Amino acid sequence: MTDRPDPRLYAPAVARNRAPILAVLREKLPAAGLVLEVASGSGEHAAFFAPAFPHLSWQPSDGDPRALESIAAFRAASDAPNLLPPVRLDAEAATWPIAQAEAILCINMIHIAPWSACAGLMSGAGRIVPRGGLLYLYGPFMEKGRHTAPSNAAFDADLRARDPRWGVRDLDAVAELAARHGLQLEETVAMPANNLSVIFRRADR
Repeated sequence: MTDRPDPRLYAPAVARNRAPILAVLREKLPAAGLVLEVASGSGEHAAFFAPAFPHLSWQPSDGDPRALESIAAFRAASDAPNLLPPVRLDAEAATWPIAQAEAILCINMIHIAPWSACAGLMSGAGRIVPRGGLLYLYGPFMEKGRHTAPSNAAFDADLRARDPRWGVRDLDAVAELAARHGLQLEETVAMPANNLSVIFRRADR
C-alpha cells in the first residue's frame, strides 16, 4: 500500500466531448501509423481513444510536468498496448521529440494559450505530417470574425480576463496560418456545446 496521492487529473469537459470526438475520428484517422496528441492535458482523451484504434500507435504529449504525471498514470491504468508513454513537447519549440506522425490531434489548446502556441503547432505539424496526413483541432471558434453563440462570447471574455494572450480564435485566421505550412482546411464538423472539429490535410508533399 502507499499513501502517495493519485496523480490523475480530471477535466469535466472530457466526459462530455470524448464520444462525439471519437465519432469524427473514426471517419478521419488513418488505417495505420502514429497519432501524436499535442497538449494531452489530463490524459483522459488518450486513455479513451487509444483502445478504440488498436491499429494506431497513440503518442500523448504535454509541456506541463503535472499533466505528464497524470497522462502516465492513466496509461498505467489502461490495458491499451498501443498507448505510448507521454513525451514532453512544447508546441512552440523549433524541434519536436517526434519526427513523423500520420496524424496530429490538438483538443482544447489553442484558445487557452498564446497565439504563438497555435503558430508553433502549425509549424510543427508542417514539419512532421506527411502528404495526406491529418491535423485535427477541437474547440470553440469564431467564424468570419463573429462568435457563433453567446456562450462562446462569454467564454472568450473570461479567457481574456484571465490572460489577455488567450481567447477564442477566428477560424479564418487559423486556416490561413495552417496554409502557410502546407495544411489545407478540409472540413469542419459542428459539435456539441458550440464547438467545432476542424480537419486539416497535408497536400503539398
